[in-house]
Amino acid sequence: MIFMGTPDFSVRVLSALQQDHEILAVYCQPPRPAGRGKADRPSPVQTSAEAFGLPVRHPISLRSEAARAEFAALGADVAVVVAYGLILPQALLDSPRHGCLNIHASLLPRWRGAAPIQRALMAGDAETGVCIMQMAAGLDTGPVLLRESLAIAPEDTAADLHERLSQLGARLISAALAGLPGLVPVAQPEAGVTYAAKIDKAEARVDFTRPAVEVDRLIRGLSPFPGAWTIVGGERVKLLRSRLAAGQGVPGQVLHGFTIACGTGAVEITEAQREGKRPMPAAEVLKGLTLPARLA
Repeated sequence: MIFMGTPDFSVRVLSALQQDHEILAVYCQPPRPAGRGKADRPSPVQTSAEAFGLPVRHPISLRSEAARAEFAALGADVAVVVAYGLILPQALLDSPRHGCLNIHASLLPRWRGAAPIQRALMAGDAETGVCIMQMAAGLDTGPVLLRESLAIAPEDTAADLHERLSQLGARLISAALAGLPGLVPVAQPEAGVTYAAKIDKAEARVDFTRPAVEVDRLIRGLSPFPGAWTIVGGERVKLLRSRLAAGQGVPGQVLHGFTIACGTGAVEITEAQREGKRPMPAAEVLKGLTLPARLA
């Protein structure tokens, strides 16, 4: 097979597949500037692939004749795609004998697109899941081979769901590969389509005039990255975990501890991160940070 993925979410799948399958090549995004020195840093998938001794390719585009020829020359039975980050042209989708299989972290057709985990949390969905999809032209429009749902707990963050969905994705893709070519693709219904747009950093500032339920979902949906934030004494503080709390007041009013009044209701911040520091439980953060009477 060919494996195509880039971020941490893809690493668990690569780790599982390389134990039982012949991986001809690993495709991922090129190294990008990162850290204070802005030196090029390889993606998590590249780092893992190299540790496993697998050949790595990171073309900037797959649209050139050379890139398509190189892909086809591998003669793969199947390609497994997990959060790769580039659009695959039709010629590549058609190249492997069994096509290209995508692990998508939502219950399609809900939350097609770039940020399904975050959007499910921000929308207050009760469940999410993983679909193994036969890739086709279009954004996450292909027929589904396998799916499994997963309940979203009231205090789940994007990081929590990321971990559980990554485990589920590794298990489901293994089952799908074992079942090929006997699995029957099921077309996605046209009803219920939603799109998980890429997270814009402008969304991350907390607006305490919103209802508490929306503020809580925003905080958990954007944790740990990019991290919902507010200003405390001129310092940007990331709010990483929260839960709904009893209380009412002027939006932004600090009711007690790290419990903040919202447009309706209140949220209790249970984990936060000051600038230049590690994430800490709220009680630890408050030992060195004095909250004003009201947060803007």
